[in-house]
Amino acid sequence: MSEPHRLPLEAWGRASLARLQAAADGSRAGRFTFEFLMFGIKQAWACMFGGAMLLLLFTTAKLYPQHAALARYDFLVLSAVGLQVAMLYFRLESLDEAKVILAFHVAGTVMELFKTSAGSWIYPEAGLLRIGGVPLFSGFMYASVGSYIARCWRIFDFRFTAFPPDWTTWVLAAAIYVNFFTHHWIIDIRLGLFLLTAVLFWRCRIWFKPDRSVHGMPMLLGFFLVACFIWLAENIGTFSHAWIYPSQHDGWTLVSPAKLGSWFLLMIISFVLVSIVRIPTPPDSPAPIAE
Repeated sequence: MSEPHRLPLEAWGRASLARLQAAADGSRAGRFTFEFLMFGIKQAWACMFGGAMLLLLFTTAKLYPQHAALARYDFLVLSAVGLQVAMLYFRLESLDEAKVILAFHVAGTVMELFKTSAGSWIYPEAGLLRIGGVPLFSGFMYASVGSYIARCWRIFDFRFTAFPPDWTTWVLAAAIYVNFFTHHWIIDIRLGLFLLTAVLFWRCRIWFKPDRSVHGMPMLLGFFLVACFIWLAENIGTFSHAWIYPSQHDGWTLVSPAKLGSWFLLMIISFVLVSIVRIPTPPDSPAPIAE
């Protein structure tokens, strides 16, 4: 595989690791250690937007003045917009990745409006920058997932084998999104959606490149692992009182592990939306054109 296109700061960071890489090449253990190190560094780099949002949620919950003229929720909205602008200005994020974040923000906000009206969860604090009961920073939490996937796709130079036809993934993603709404009135078909996901992606493998070596894993396992991390992030969000579930009215409790199913299905929608700007390509295809 060819090296993926890197943004300027990423290229600088990679160059700064060149000496360590040269030292690692002297032994198999050193090479493995360096590959593992690069995997962790790239994962952290891909999580930049989502990590910054979680840090804002947590720190404002502890430190933000209760009677400030600017409500905490409004501060979070302005901070999220500022973060997005800064990432584009300093070229920490590509324009295509920003487009994905916008798409997620819209889709997530629409779902938030419905879910809060149905009582699935609430945003307990006041604020002006909101639509109905939904503060506008909530859409950025969904956008964090899209940002992570888009950045991972580029940084790790994702390739795929046995990827299902594009139209089948779009049908699946649309059915999942619709079911998030309709299961409140009619039968919940998520078990069928899990089955359809397994059928479509059972043979699919994702290939990624931490440094020089190419590694692979089943696509379904990748979806599940990311869903687990989103569930952990959601626990941080509810612990910071950014939003709460009905079971948390009398005090914080762990978000039910049953929510993992919802996040797994959200991963399908997220992946399909990202595929608008990151075309799934096989391992033996040319590297994507630089933006």
